[in-house]
Order: sequence, then structure tokens, then C-alpha cells
Amino acid sequence: MLALGSPTMGVRTNTTCNVLLRELQQIWNDIGETEADQDRMLLELERECLDVYRRKVDEAANCKARLHQSVAAKEAELATLVASLGELNIQSPIQAEKRSKSLKEKLSSVAPLVEDLKMKKEERMKQFSDIKTQIEKISGEISGYSHIDNTAIGSLSMDEQDLSLRKLTEFQTHLRSLQKEKSDRLHKVLEHVNEVHSLCAVLNLDFGQTVSEVHPSLHGTSIEQSTNISNSTLEGLELTILKLKTERKVRIQKLKDIVVSLSELWNLMDSSREEKNNFSRIAFILGKSETEITEQGFLSMEIIDQASQEVERLTKLKASRMKELVIKKRSELEEICRMTHIEPDTSTAIEKSTAMIDSGLVDPSELLANIEAQILKAKEEAISRKEIMDRIDRWLAACEEENWLEEYSLDHNRYSAGRGAHINLKRAERARVTVTKIPAMVDNLINRTLSWEDERKKLFLYDGARLVSILEDYKLSRQQKEEEKKRYRDQKKLQDLLLTEKESIYGSKPSPRKTNSFRKPNGYRANGNGSMTTTPRRSSVGSATPELMTPRSYSGRQNGYFKEMRRLSTAPLNYVAITKEDTMSFASVCGSELGSPPHG
Repeated sequence: MLALGSPTMGVRTNTTCNVLLRELQQIWNDIGETEADQDRMLLELERECLDVYRRKVDEAANCKARLHQSVAAKEAELATLVASLGELNIQSPIQAEKRSKSLKEKLSSVAPLVEDLKMKKEERMKQFSDIKTQIEKISGEISGYSHIDNTAIGSLSMDEQDLSLRKLTEFQTHLRSLQKEKSDRLHKVLEHVNEVHSLCAVLNLDFGQTVSEVHPSLHGTSIEQSTNISNSTLEGLELTILKLKTERKVRIQKLKDIVVSLSELWNLMDSSREEKNNFSRIAFILGKSETEITEQGFLSMEIIDQASQEVERLTKLKASRMKELVIKKRSELEEICRMTHIEPDTSTAIEKSTAMIDSGLVDPSELLANIEAQILKAKEEAISRKEIMDRIDRWLAACEEENWLEEYSLDHNRYSAGRGAHINLKRAERARVTVTKIPAMVDNLINRTLSWEDERKKLFLYDGARLVSILEDYKLSRQQKEEEKKRYRDQKKLQDLLLTEKESIYGSKPSPRKTNSFRKPNGYRANGNGSMTTTPRRSSVGSATPELMTPRSYSGRQNGYFKEMRRLSTAPLNYVAITKEDTMSFASVCGSELGSPPHG
């Protein structure tokens, strides 16, 4: 029998084997086995025992090999963990222990450290994984998940062989860089979105639909949905803002044109305040810039359409009333010309204008614009003529006073104590003072008119006639009138002389014929309607001289505005202020002197 390695175990085994062997020999003896059989069976038993020992040795060798392999594996795993985690200060406990250890002791000392490093590696890998997930997410948001920058992410791909703090710091640095870029992009996106919202509010457009066309996340209702901050989103927002600004500019210009048209039509149509108040909100657009227009819905198509419809309505109304407007403006022009004694342009006369509009030969708007231009020109002309026209009015007023004074002088009852006689007497005194100023007035007016003509290089026309010519004619007529008066005074003196001589010859003054049917008091005669008109006065010599030419007498020949003519002369030159009694006496005296005396 083979002895075992351990003495205690060998003694115990031998004792047990010896007891069993003696018991087996006793059994064999009892059975009657021969010694040869007993030796043979003992040999077999010994071989079986060797086989068992051999098998156990093999098993023990295999176990040792496995333990040795496990220890080596743990050593290798430990080295790998230390290298991947970058824990250079960790050493293997087997290498640190100088004395020899059994394989199980070695394994038991390395295994806990390996497990600790494994847990640390898992935590480190989780950190890397979280950071990488954030990097990929932010990179996807920046790139729009369509073309992620795999090169940049690949350089930061998680490598289990390198889980060091240095690598972790590199990942964290890149993550912070991406977070900063994301924050900047998000801020820029929000700025663009706010600007789009403001523009949509002014233009009255659907903000949600507008930004959703760029990217749904810009107007998403889901909390989990993140705002897209990719380059395509930024470019889309910038393009949308550009389109909205262009649309705003177009609408502003359109609305300004509409407001200008409305203003012109309102002025043209004399629109009421109520009609204007309906569009007072948009009327202020003319004084605003694009950036100042921020009121919600101010540039909505609804408002523009309403204003356009109002322009169309007024345009149609203008077309239907154009003839009336043309006539009204032409009448306004004629009134201005009448007040300033300017000849209006005959090309836009009411009859011609009406005929042209009815025939369709001219656009009423162009005709109206032409008349308005003439009105403006007439007003400017009136301003330049005002000083001279004021002097003409003073001259005409003086001529009227002269005319009244002449008629007053013919009234034989002017000194009677009748009602109002003292008032007429005072007026006559003032009129005589005024009449003495007429020649100076005329000369000064001529000089002023000539100066005006020299300055403007054109003639000063008064109702179509040159004012200087009218004034020169008036001076000539006035001179002729003064000469006529002088001849009359000379004839009166001769008449008085002849009457005195006749009286001395015949001893009495001949009585003129009393024909009351030809005489009316105060030099007036009744007309058909019972009013009093000036009695024509004829000169004894029957001379005929032209009337005093004044602007009023010229205007009577030029147009029909002055139907009621007021003559500025004191009396027609072919009539001399002499009573009919004096005329008859003068004729009788002349007859007596030139012929035979009448029979008594």
C-alpha cells in the first residue's frame, strides 16, 4: 500500500486499512478462499486503490492549473483595469507581497481589488455614456439630426481601453463647448422667433403656421419636444423674416398710395368728417417709418382691402360726379377771374368742358387737373395784382363820387331844408376833395402798372383790355370833358351878355316857354317802373364827344359779368349840364340878334 503525504493522514489510513484487511481476511477464511485467491484479490484491490489515488492526483493537478489560470487572469484583468482607468498608483497585492502565497490566497487577495476596479469602471463608463449622449443630442440639435458631424463625435467615441480622467475631462470640455453653442443658437432662434411674431402681428398673419413651416419645434406644444436650433432653422427664420419685411414694405407702400388717393378723393369730393374718421387710423401712416409701425393688425389685408374698396367707391362716385365737379371748379375759376378782372382761359369754358366730357374726347380727371392748375395760376396772379387792384378800387370809388357830385349839382332843390339835405351837403364837400385827387390817382396808377409790366414782362390786363390804355383813354376823355365845360362857361357868359343887352333894348326879360311836360324836378325823370333815372342833358351846340373810358365801361364790352354798368364820368360828353329854360333863352336871344325882332 502507498503511504500518503501527511503523516497523520497516513497513520489514520493505515489503521483503518489494517482493520478492514483483517476483517476481509477473516471473511475469506470463513468462506474458505485459498491463499492464491486471497493474494489475487488483494492485488486487484491494490490496483483499484492506485487508480483512485491517480485520479485524485490528476484532479488536484487540474485544480491547481485552474487556480493558477484564475490568478493570472485576475492579474491581467487588474492590469487592464488599472490601465483603462489610468489608476497608475494602484499596484497588484501579489507583487507587493514578497513572501510566497498559495494560489487560493493569491486569488483571494486580487479578486476584491478587481471587483472594486470593475465597479469604478462601470461608474466611469456611465459618466462617459451620459456625456456622450448629451454631446450626440446637442450635436443633433445643432445639425438638425440630418448630417451629424460624425468626425467630431468619432474623435470623442467612448473607448473602454481609455477611461481615464484625462479623457473624461476632454469629453466634458467638448460638452461645455456644445452647450455654449447651443445657448447662443437658442438665443438667436428666440430673437428670430420674436421678430417673426412681431411682424406677423403687424401683418395679421398666423404666427404658428408661419414658424411651423420653418420647423414644427418652433411652435410645438409638447414639453418634451426641444427647439430646433440647426443651421437650416436659423436660415429658414432669416429667410422668413426677410420675406415678412418685404411683405411689410410692400403693404406699407400700398397703404400709403391708398391713403394719398383717399386724401385726394376726400378733398375732391368734399367728404364729411364721419367718412374720414372711418379711416383715421391709417391716415397717420404717411408720417411713420417701417420700424415705427408696430400696432397689431395695422397692415392686415383686411384693412388694405377696406381702404381699397373705399378708394374704388369714391373713384366711381367721382366719375359720376366729374361733370359736376368740372363745372364747380370752372365756376370757381371764373369767380376768381371776375373778382380780379382776369380773362379766364376759354379752352375750359363750361360749354366746351361739358361737350368734351359728353363726347369722351378728354379724361375728366385731366380736365379737372387743368382747371385746378388754372385756379392756382389765377390765385397767384391775383396776389401779384392786389396792390394795383386796390388802387383801381379807390380810383373807381372816387369816380363814383365825382358822378354823384355832378348829379347833385344839377339838383335845384339841393339847398332846401328837406330831409337829409345836410348829409348830402357834407358828402358833397368830401366828394369835391376826393375829385381833386383823381388826376394824381390816375398818374400814380399808370406808373404802378407800368412798373408791374416791366417787372413781369407782360401787360396788365383788366377784363381783357390793357389797364394803361384804359387809363390813358380816361385821361383823354377827362381832358375833353374839361374843355367842353370851359366852352360851356364861355357860352354862358355870352348868353348872359346878350340877355343883358336885350333887356336894355326892350326893357324886360323875355319869358321862356313853360312846358312842364318836358321838365322834372332835380334833373330826374320817371322810368317805366317808377324809379328815377338820370335825365339826358344835351349841349346847346349839339356836339358829340366819346364817353369817359373806365375799366367798367371796358368790361361791359369784353364779357357779361358786369351787366350793371356804372359810368365813372359825371355826364356824357355829348350832354352839357344846362337847363332847358336857359337853352330857350339863349335861342331866343340869338334869334333876335341875328334876325328881326319878334312882333309885340
